[in-house]
Amino acid sequence: MTASGAKSRTWTILELLRWTTQYFGEQRIEAPRLDAECLLAFALGVDRMRLYLDFDKPTSPDERDAFRELVRRRADDRVPVAQLVGGKEFWSLALRVTADVLSPRPDTETLVSAALDQLPERDSDARILEIGTGSGAVALAIAHERPRAQITATDVSPAALKVAEQNARDLGMESRIEFVEGSLFGPVAGRQFELVVSNPPYLAESERSELAPELAHEPDVALFAGSDGFAVLRELVAGVPTFLAPGGGFAVELAPNQAPTVAHWLCEAGLGEVVTHRDLAARPRVVSARGPLPPVSEKI
Repeated sequence: MTASGAKSRTWTILELLRWTTQYFGEQRIEAPRLDAECLLAFALGVDRMRLYLDFDKPTSPDERDAFRELVRRRADDRVPVAQLVGGKEFWSLALRVTADVLSPRPDTETLVSAALDQLPERDSDARILEIGTGSGAVALAIAHERPRAQITATDVSPAALKVAEQNARDLGMESRIEFVEGSLFGPVAGRQFELVVSNPPYLAESERSELAPELAHEPDVALFAGSDGFAVLRELVAGVPTFLAPGGGFAVELAPNQAPTVAHWLCEAGLGEVVTHRDLAARPRVVSARGPLPPVSEKI
């Protein structure tokens, strides 16, 4: 779809999809067909289903110009699709996404599932803390599934919190979640929760040159955690026993190679029921645990 080629012929929706999918594949884009569909649907102002209902519909020069620029930024600059279109679906919820937050990833739905397993009752009014909320994806997914839960979501980034708050308003959940600025457990000193959940930064600085180029467009503070990637995980595990109500649950996302270490730390910290959960690609992605219950007093 060169500039001259695009103007010298008529391009249908299906032809644009086929061309762009092949081009993205040649550029080693991870999900070429999906990215092509998302960008073309955005350029045309329709949903992805409409692309296939109107697959033989010709596109206008203005539509192709808009689409061509999106394709260029995706292939040449490696801007994530979520940033190009301003949003991403997560847990069937439509979320706004900007360069101030991580684009929600399918693997993080494993974290939501593990968190919900800790609170099996849908009408639970449990107190929940999410550390490092970013776009608010995890907190909003849990709020959607546990409508009576009392959720506090924190982040060190004021810009990220603005995105999360807007997502909560867009979804009609602004009264359900308390968003607080601060690091780790600092904003909730003296409080305890039935569930603590986090998708913290867990990449090592030494990995930076090996990462997908798309990550260069996302905030470093949400990605990197010291020289070994464990800086935040260490503090989370060290602090969580103090902030868990008796028998409360904990779930944390991490890199696959970090799971055994974090599981060991949780056991050393006195937590039980330590479980490793695998993502869609069968990689260790989340470790969960449960705090001890208070001793049962004996009656004479």
